[in-house]
Amino acid sequence: MRFLHFNKAIRILLATNAMVLMAGAMFGPIYALFVQNVGGSLLDASIAGGVFALFAGITTLISGRYSDKIKENELIIVFGYLIMGISFLLYILVNSVLSLLFVQALIGIGEAIYSPAFDAVYSKHLNNKKSGVQWGAWESMYYFTAAIGAFTGGMLVTIFGFNFMFIIMAFLCFFSALYILHLNRRVL
Repeated sequence: MRFLHFNKAIRILLATNAMVLMAGAMFGPIYALFVQNVGGSLLDASIAGGVFALFAGITTLISGRYSDKIKENELIIVFGYLIMGISFLLYILVNSVLSLLFVQALIGIGEAIYSPAFDAVYSKHLNNKKSGVQWGAWESMYYFTAAIGAFTGGMLVTIFGFNFMFIIMAFLCFFSALYILHLNRRVL
């Protein structure tokens, strides 16, 4: 498994992003049930997904432009992770389709803020001769966290309810943000 020996920056980026991606994956398979619990329909769940994507798409264009201008992109990653963590906690307060749409838009903004900066920082630390393997590691991590998150989310909601899962999702984002924030700036 020598091909999995990555530099410290890549390992940190993979681990912290895995926690954020897993947080989102925890909700995916049971999202429509939550929408139904707050009085929404399957169509409302679809509209909310569209709102997320629309806000993420617009914000990504803006965020990408700023990530090229700002020296410490890791701070943009921290900001995006914090917005996502706060948004996941806001799910606890969702009691209508309108409030759901607001939270979905906020999550789209949070994800779009961190994504271009994350890609820039990750790319900066790649080994040019192994960039395929290193991007492949990120892609694999994405799928593994989706699998683990889907199972974990279903289990947590079944045993403890949605609110407990939202707290865990937020914790994963906050932990990742604070870990990166407290790193020596030379690491990333």
